[in-house]
Amino acid sequence: MNTETTRMGKISYINASPVYYGLDNGLLPHWLEMVPDVPSALNRQIMEGGIIISPISSAFYAMNHRDLMLLPDLSISCRGRVMSVILASRYPIDELSGKSVRLSRDSASAAAFLKMIFHQKKICPVFQTGDVSHIESVLGEVDAALVIGDTALTLPWQKKFEYVIDLGQLWFEMTGLPFVFAVWVVRRTVAESNPLMVQKIHALLLASKASGYGHLDQIVEVSAKKLKMDQNTIRQYFDLLFCDLDPEKVHAMGLFFDSLFDQGILAERATISFFNPL
Repeated sequence: MNTETTRMGKISYINASPVYYGLDNGLLPHWLEMVPDVPSALNRQIMEGGIIISPISSAFYAMNHRDLMLLPDLSISCRGRVMSVILASRYPIDELSGKSVRLSRDSASAAAFLKMIFHQKKICPVFQTGDVSHIESVLGEVDAALVIGDTALTLPWQKKFEYVIDLGQLWFEMTGLPFVFAVWVVRRTVAESNPLMVQKIHALLLASKASGYGHLDQIVEVSAKKLKMDQNTIRQYFDLLFCDLDPEKVHAMGLFFDSLFDQGILAERATISFFNPL
């Protein structure tokens, strides 16, 4: 593979800022190009081969586990409230049968999790996928909406909708476990054909993440300016996020995948496999 053109995905939301801080501030080598986009677009690009390593929705990994491998110690996850993955609704969640629920196009994990919850509760909403970036149009067109990322943080959902359910908190109440929204993956064919390059990129990501957590005050300041929010709220948000992938999170992810299979959302059980060059 020609390392001059190696392309790697990058989540465009602030939640991945700690992982990319070092790469954004001097660690990025000349042979590695970062491609910023929302998770759903990165999902598509890695399967099409446009990028070889990327953060993707954890549920999308489960759907494509035969073609992808996880990179160790990298995720976007929470243990309880997360603030940036919410269901904004006119009605309690148990009263949404027959009601319209709009799913953000941007995340496979949150959408799969929400469908799993409705299935378990025997609730049958009318799903649609569409734009959730304009709160007034959402209010005028649907009964509830799944909103993720910076849009969930910046718009006044709590003021406009009677019920705002944090999906990270909902999962924690159900399981007592963390929830893994996104993972970093490599295409299996690339891992097998060029493991040393993948190992080098993985090491860069870990070094970049370590630098990010060493400069969290700067990340909070930059993120607050980007979203036009106060720094205390942004600090609280980053305090709720984790970017590692410890054994408890791996276990929780497996439980999520098994639940998706049991509810018929996955066609087969997903195997969790990590890239390991040794």
